[in-house]
Amino acid sequence: MLSHKKELKPSSIPPQAPDDQSASAIDPEDAFIQVKAFAKACFDKASGSHDWEHTLRVCRLCEMIGRVENVDMDVLRVAAYLHDIGRGFQDASNGAVCHAEKGAQIAEPFVERLALTKKQKQNIIDCIRSHRFRNHHTPGTPEAKVLFDADKLDAIGAIGVARAFLFAGEVGARLHNAEVDAETAKPYSADDTGYREFKVKLCKIKDQMLTAEG
Repeated sequence: MLSHKKELKPSSIPPQAPDDQSASAIDPEDAFIQVKAFAKACFDKASGSHDWEHTLRVCRLCEMIGRVENVDMDVLRVAAYLHDIGRGFQDASNGAVCHAEKGAQIAEPFVERLALTKKQKQNIIDCIRSHRFRNHHTPGTPEAKVLFDADKLDAIGAIGVARAFLFAGEVGARLHNAEVDAETAKPYSADDTGYREFKVKLCKIKDQMLTAEG
């Protein structure tokens, strides 16, 4: 069991810690503080549509849904903090890099240092890898399904609309282009629009929830 107590001063975790296979185990007493500090450091150059505030909103939604769904909250909390740490790589590559895949890769050495069972650690990595709307990894565990739903819930409603058009501005997309089929336009391309994001993703989210509470 990881401690989720008061906010202590985070231990120093350098950005290269995930690649440091010799790093020492993380003290369970301040594990979540270190997880949070590690995750936040990955958002130094994050875009506004997928920033640290998005992660915190997803964490809060995970708390609400996870307790109702009776899942492993240690696994869910860690996965929620880490789920978007690969986002900067996807943005920098104009979508060529999958942020869920990259995030799982970055997180694995760090998660290995946590005082959790092997099964829990693998579950965290699977949660991160399968949370993305557009990839071939299907959420398979209760925790992965909660994270998927929480992440998608932050993409609908007023916040979701604001984030969709913020993302369009970040990639230089138009609001709408009547001459281009939104269903076939590719993200990050010259044909990308804010409307495409709504058409292919946002309007379909409510029918793709994986948990009863979601």
